Amino acid sequence: MFGNVSIIGDGAMGTVMAMLMTEKKVRTRIWGYDAEQLRQIQVDCENKKFLPGYKLPEEIKFEADDELITKGAELMVSAVPCQFIRSIWLRLKRNVPQDIPIVSVAKGIENNTLLRPSQIIAEVLGKTKGLAVISGPTIADELARKLPATACAASTDEGLAKQIQRTFNTPWLRVYTNTDIIGVELAGAMKNIIAIAAGIIDGMGTGDNAKASLLSRGLAEITRLGVAMGARQNTFAGLTGLGDLVTTCISPRGRNRTFGERIGKGQSAEQAQRATASVIEGITTCKSVIALAQRHNVEMPITKAVYQVIFKNKPLQQAISELMMRELKAE
Repeated sequence: MFGNVSIIGDGAMGTVMAMLMTEKKVRTRIWGYDAEQLRQIQVDCENKKFLPGYKLPEEIKFEADDELITKGAELMVSAVPCQFIRSIWLRLKRNVPQDIPIVSVAKGIENNTLLRPSQIIAEVLGKTKGLAVISGPTIADELARKLPATACAASTDEGLAKQIQRTFNTPWLRVYTNTDIIGVELAGAMKNIIAIAAGIIDGMGTGDNAKASLLSRGLAEITRLGVAMGARQNTFAGLTGLGDLVTTCISPRGRNRTFGERIGKGQSAEQAQRATASVIEGITTCKSVIALAQRHNVEMPITKAVYQVIFKNKPLQQAISELMMRELKAE
């Protein structure tokens, strides 16, 4: 178990990870790219922007100094949205010891490079080992309330995965391990796209049959691409696949589902995006997944439909009609 943790990122997940660590008496520091924003969180003892309503433990320390955030740390948690991972770690690179393990909690795929979060960190820092991921159905607000939840610590280094498991496991958060880091990261990224589609269905009032169909067929296309990219098929039936997909598609707090719901109720993609303060990972991830599907020659009709609605202004009824009228085939 790690006893000294530095968290990079002061968003909802970074904040709740810090809350969890202090419960376990782990020395915890949070770093944010905006020193003033970080100072305000410290003064308020609350992250009013990203996790409002929860008083932060006094034990959490806040460190805006790039050089000091790694001092004494045994583990670093990367809680930065996917599209900002590269710039943040490039900024911190010269202060990061080569041998320190890093665990990512981001869910997404970088545009242009089409890299997963752990791959971005590995490329920036030149790391070949000591990388891991925590993923699963882990809505920050529910973790802050200590509601029962599960997650998965994934790494090709099984020993590191077990250390992270012991560090983050609590009476209300049960952590499992997995060595399929490819599958865990891809599942966590792609489910956000299906969640946007689920929100659209909710907003349009299309019904429960349609939503059940969306989740099952969405999981099928996520799995197809994941396996084509080297992931294990059974990963997508587990916590970080099916589990995270269900949570993201049904939770009223999910940013991606809520974004889709606003579109389903008549807002444009631009209007729906402006209504959300936090990053909606499914939007940018959708671009990356379309490119990956083309690269690996994998059919992903739901992802394609979401892409066309968001970026090509395709009418919702037309998108649904085209999905329903596709060539008949076996399941």
